[in-house]
Parts: sequence; C-alpha cells; structure tokens
Amino acid sequence: MSRYVIEHDLPGAAKMSEPELKSISQQVCGGPCQQIHWLQSYVTGNKLYCVYSAPNDELVREHAQQADRVSKVASIIDPTS
Repeated sequence: MSRYVIEHDLPGAAKMSEPELKSISQQVCGGPCQQIHWLQSYVTGNKLYCVYSAPNDELVREHAQQADRVSKVASIIDPTS
C-alpha cells in the first residue's frame, strides 16, 4: 500500500487545543472506508495534514472530497538509518 498526505486548510490550527484538534482530525481524517487507514496527522499554523495508507489514490481522493490537496508520498527519509 502507498502512503498519501491530505492537506486541509484550518485557520488558526496552531492555536487550537489538543481536544479540538483531535475532534477535527477524527471528523476530516477518520471515516468509514475500510481500505484507507489513517496513520497520523500533523498540525501547522493554518493547516492540518493527514497521512494515510491506501491501495490507490482514487480511494483517497474519494475520501478527501473536502481536502485542499492530496499528494502521494514519494519517499520517506528515516533519520535513524
């Protein structure tokens, strides 16, 4: 399975509390699709990035209808190796 990043605009994200961010992440990153696995999310100043594992980008794009951008992860750099 490939990894994908879905980018959501979220004004003021960095100023939100952890419970607020968790609730928003569950709403926009979670979901009923059995073939897409939400791995984790990253918060920046005004964005929420949700990382998924999925068999193809079509499933991710269907899941991310309200997303601003969907990108396939080209590679992962492991600083420990």
